[in-house]
Amino acid sequence: MSHENETLRWPTNLDRAGIVVRLVEVRGMAEQAGLADLAARFADVENMPSGAIGANVIAALTWIQEKPEYPAITTQLAMVAMNLKNLK
Repeated sequence: MSHENETLRWPTNLDRAGIVVRLVEVRGMAEQAGLADLAARFADVENMPSGAIGANVIAALTWIQEKPEYPAITTQLAMVAMNLKNLK
C-alpha cells in the first residue's frame, strides 16, 4: 500500500503547556545540531509571553524551511505554528 498521499494527522488542540513541551524539544534538537541562534530563540520559552512565543516560532520556521537537513525541527515548528491560536 502506498503512503505517498497519506494525510498527516497533527494535533491542532495543543494548549500552552503542550506548545512549550514541543518548543523545549526544538531547543534541545537545535542545541544538538549546533544551531545556537535557533536554540536561543527558545531559551526561556517556559516563561515567555505568548506574543514572543508566536513571533519566535514564525521566525524560526521561516529560517529553517530553507534548511532541508533539519526535517525533525521543521516538523515540530510547523506543528506548533498550527497551534499558536491556542496560546493564552
